Amino acid sequence: MSASLHLGTAAGNHRALVVAALLATYMQAVNISIPNAAVLHIQGGLSMTDDEIGWVFTSYIAASAIVMPMMHWLAASYGRKAVFQVSIAIFTVALMLDTLATTPLQFVAARIVQGAASGTLAPLSMAILLDELPPLRHGRIGMVWSVTSLLGILSGPGIGGWLSEYHGWHSIFYISVPMAAFIFLTMGFCLSEKKFAKGPPFDFFGLVTFSMGIAGLQMLLDRGERMEWFASPEIWVEAMVSALGFYLYIVHVLTRQEHFLNKALFKDRNFGLSTIIFFAFGFVLLPTLALTSPMLEELLRYPADTAGYLTIPRGVALIGALILTWRAPTRIDNRLLLLVGMALVVYGNWRMLGYSPLMDGWPIVVAGALQGAGLGMMMPALTREAFGTLDPKFRTEGTVLFNLSRLYGSTIGVAIVQIYFFKNTQSMHLALASHLRPYGAVAHATGVLSGRALAMVNERVTGQAAIIAVIGQFKILMIAMLIVSPLALLLRKPRPGN
Repeated sequence: MSASLHLGTAAGNHRALVVAALLATYMQAVNISIPNAAVLHIQGGLSMTDDEIGWVFTSYIAASAIVMPMMHWLAASYGRKAVFQVSIAIFTVALMLDTLATTPLQFVAARIVQGAASGTLAPLSMAILLDELPPLRHGRIGMVWSVTSLLGILSGPGIGGWLSEYHGWHSIFYISVPMAAFIFLTMGFCLSEKKFAKGPPFDFFGLVTFSMGIAGLQMLLDRGERMEWFASPEIWVEAMVSALGFYLYIVHVLTRQEHFLNKALFKDRNFGLSTIIFFAFGFVLLPTLALTSPMLEELLRYPADTAGYLTIPRGVALIGALILTWRAPTRIDNRLLLLVGMALVVYGNWRMLGYSPLMDGWPIVVAGALQGAGLGMMMPALTREAFGTLDPKFRTEGTVLFNLSRLYGSTIGVAIVQIYFFKNTQSMHLALASHLRPYGAVAHATGVLSGRALAMVNERVTGQAAIIAVIGQFKILMIAMLIVSPLALLLRKPRPGN
């Protein structure tokens, strides 16, 4: 009787841990994009300028990417349970700080704390799942984990749009508090403490110099337009910090045998090329969301909930294509699936070049679904190519670098599309306004275009310029995918059973 009770309790703990680990993965991912459809509400509530909106996303992702490589060292030093629970506690505090923020700086600072706390959640969740499940189920749980992570990113705008429209923008952060509480309690009661096997001493110098380079570049891109680029001493400082960080990191890699990203990873051609392509994957994945929702709300005047709903078909297509590609017969060459996926992404972005102020929601649904299907085909095909030829002893470090490439692709992509959006909006506004002479000299003499009428005309011109600028950003995303597409032809077929 007691043995049966013990087995039942153990099975219950096992199921609870699996649910909690997947829920932590979802919570970490959904908080990347949940502010997307609520940006206008956040912008109005905090008096954020247009160029500060991108910080809502880049601050979270960049902080997460900096902390993620430390996960193995933290778990080996302090135990996975302690690290997981501390991360959840800090994440919950950051959620509260998000809602209490009254200035853009406070809000961005809270997002940085939230992102840093999330950096350990996804990789630790995966490690817990692999520990809890038998080896035969590792392949399937890997797919479930990937689907859960992407589902979080893709469902965020829909959830955030509905909540912000009917319950205020603060509610998009409150919704994660019950999830965090469930995860914290489940891990506290059901997860046994375990310290990962200690490897060589963690390379803090490599991480710090690499992070200096990335953070300096990110700040330069985020702040450059506002500070008029190199006319500002701040931009010079950020550029020098970035250059110094990358220089020190490259020297460190060339002169040291051990560092947090093993240089042996780059000797594997498939892994190196797949990592570059995965960077482009991230460059397209999140910036498309960052452009679409504000375009729908601010330029096409859709309510926040509708803007969120129109992103759902993209997510459904992505998840569906990912599952089908993952389950595709092994006799189908992954390189073929990868090329088809890239072609769909390019075609989807090409369809986005036809957006106009007169369209309904259908072109957005079609273009988004095509792009989503392409991205869904790319992810499992790329994963197989990246790790199919990699020496198994490098898989842990390879997984970190592979995921970092997607995160950095997203954060750099958001910054770049924001830069070109504002530059193109200004240039197109000047170009359109220069031809705006409905009555010529009579307008100035009689005041036909003065006061309120002139303001209305200027608003219409600004809206037209912004639409053209947004379409230009979709072109940048399409070109980025076209540039990396030929790399798929250089990949080798993975070894069977690897």
